[in-house]
Amino acid sequence: MRDVFVIGTGQSDFGKTPERTGAQMGRQAALEAIHDAGMKPQDLQTVFSSRVFDSMVTSQNIMKDLGVARVEMVNVENACAGGATAVRSLYKDIAAGFVDVGIAIGVESMTTSPVAGKLIPPDKDDLDGQLGLTMPVLFALQARRLMETHGARPEDFAQVSVKAHDFGALNPRAQYRKRFSLQEVLRSRMIADPITLLQCCPNTDGAAAVVLASAEVAQKYSELPIRIAGSALVSGEQDFLRADVTTMAAGARAAAAAYEQAGISPSDVDVVELHDAFASEEIVHYEDLGLCERGDGVGLLRSGATSLGGRIPVNPSGGLLSLGHPLGASGVRTICDITNQLRGRAGDVQVPGARVGLAQMLGGVVNGMDVAAAAVHVLTR
Repeated sequence: MRDVFVIGTGQSDFGKTPERTGAQMGRQAALEAIHDAGMKPQDLQTVFSSRVFDSMVTSQNIMKDLGVARVEMVNVENACAGGATAVRSLYKDIAAGFVDVGIAIGVESMTTSPVAGKLIPPDKDDLDGQLGLTMPVLFALQARRLMETHGARPEDFAQVSVKAHDFGALNPRAQYRKRFSLQEVLRSRMIADPITLLQCCPNTDGAAAVVLASAEVAQKYSELPIRIAGSALVSGEQDFLRADVTTMAAGARAAAAAYEQAGISPSDVDVVELHDAFASEEIVHYEDLGLCERGDGVGLLRSGATSLGGRIPVNPSGGLLSLGHPLGASGVRTICDITNQLRGRAGDVQVPGARVGLAQMLGGVVNGMDVAAAAVHVLTR
């Protein structure tokens, strides 16, 4: 297995842009990543693209106007983890020696999708979903359990949102660049008790892209390539095996595998970007990623360790809560943000001296399973 490096990143602005197609946003992100890598589109040997609701043959639609054709192009879907799945798929091809350089793209136009302005409907055979177990309800139940077992308070969940919007206000590519007070978050419309509106990520349009390369290509084009030291993608398990709803076991297993491959421990990580579709789940991920001991997630948040200037800043980009969540793109965007942190070009939200970063993304619900997919990437400079 060969070492694999990120040599270019690109991203569109995230927001509601129904006048733009997914392919247009994807081309913007792809061109930015290719130019960042110092390459030409025709240098790419393969393309992986992720989408949930976008049109078919996404890679081909994005790349045709960039003059890229006749190479292998693959389109993947893995719910919110789709973007991370595209990156891992490209990573494996380069690590195995099938290609030397390629691009992974994630894209979604939620405002023009079939679910625009609606809840994503459950499958007809999803009994839980048909009975009302929507995503907000699922995470509200988890939040209630955190209150029972971890001593969490509604103010703790609201503080996650406050932190995210403090970061997002500094990110020019975020959908929402506005700070909110704790009381504003708590007093926003109740969605599923105790989760309020400002603790839910918005549906968003956007795209992100990364160029990955072998060591030989990376040395040729990049002054500061960022190594993917660990990469893991796992699926969930049957829900009846789940003994504790305050953990997402798939996320913990993916993190453990990525740490082992990278040869590091959680204490070595300097900055994290993770799935925060609902504010309360961030606390669960603290524990699943090993950022603190089991049961100490609330304490880690209260200590300020996950804020900028703390021991382990989490979601300095503003996360899904501020950037918004274009489903197929978020798993690529987190890797872009971690790469920019390790390159020292994260601007106002730069974590000083960051050398090890972690990008995590969960995705999907399958009836009778705890989570459909979980991906973790460890990056080092």
